[in-house]
Amino acid sequence: MSEAINNDRRRFFGTAIMTLAAARFGATRFSDMSISTMTPESGIAVAAPTGSSFDSIKQIDAGVLNVGYAEAGPADGPPVVLLHGWPYDIHAFEEVAPILAAKGYRVIMPYLRGYGTTRFLSDGTIRNGEQAAIAVDTIALMDALKIQKAIVGGFDWGSRTAGIMAALWPERIKGLVAVSGYIITNLQANMQPLPPRAELGWWYQYYFATERGILGYTKNTNEFNKLIWQLASPKWKFDDATFERTAASFSNPDHVKIVIHNYRWRLSFAEGEAKYSDLEQKIFAGPSITVPSITISSDFDGAAADGKAYASKFIGKYDHRILNGIGHNVPQEDPQAFAKAIVDVDGY
Repeated sequence: MSEAINNDRRRFFGTAIMTLAAARFGATRFSDMSISTMTPESGIAVAAPTGSSFDSIKQIDAGVLNVGYAEAGPADGPPVVLLHGWPYDIHAFEEVAPILAAKGYRVIMPYLRGYGTTRFLSDGTIRNGEQAAIAVDTIALMDALKIQKAIVGGFDWGSRTAGIMAALWPERIKGLVAVSGYIITNLQANMQPLPPRAELGWWYQYYFATERGILGYTKNTNEFNKLIWQLASPKWKFDDATFERTAASFSNPDHVKIVIHNYRWRLSFAEGEAKYSDLEQKIFAGPSITVPSITISSDFDGAAADGKAYASKFIGKYDHRILNGIGHNVPQEDPQAFAKAIVDVDGY
């Protein structure tokens, strides 16, 4: 499979994962909050696993958002920011977080825009899913939390976001862990056709480009996303409770808009915001990543699993790891391997 094929494949799953995080929280807004903790006592339902880190969701104003996030580990520990993708949410890290917390790290796991309890502060803000906007969101979150420098890691949309942060703001990034490697989007490259079999793998992107697709995703969000989980990780035997915990985040009032815009933007069917244009031009140029980095590939990456197609983009200390028998959701399918990569990149 060529690099282009794999990049397109990753684009599809990277955007698909954005639908899960917002589901059960309704349209409650938090624009009057600076920072707070949401608990069952607050009257707002918070889907949580058995681990205490996810039992209460914190909220903080950051940039154009009020961001919901889970936190684990000591407040004065070395900060680690973990980023989910579509159609996943922060619970992808529920087994990674306690491993890192036990080693003394402060682990921050935010809901991306359009997921969980994260909300836009203004009704007038464009519901924009382009890659630069999500990267700016995460830098704004670090600013709000007064985190000057952090290790960042993620998969799918989260991997793309972490890679952009490392490329554009290297002074803020101590180390990078990126599942599927260098998956920064270039709109011009995305216009090039792929072999028919490769195009078939991106059926959902074309579906989202239609009005029928918007209606279908709106009506069948959970069923759609569960299918994506199965296709992206065919060997992962997750149970209904695991999926439903994440599916709660898809009820975010902006979830569908963000997901649809993300994929339409990638295919140049939707425009981005002018305020991100300069950043996007820098991203389209394919900037090298200078910070210490570990990339992880899995069965999902097919012929690109060896990482050779993008190894030259990482010009700092670098390692590539291959996980056989693992699908796209690496943190949840192999939390030990993902956590080890975070710890190892910290030592570079």
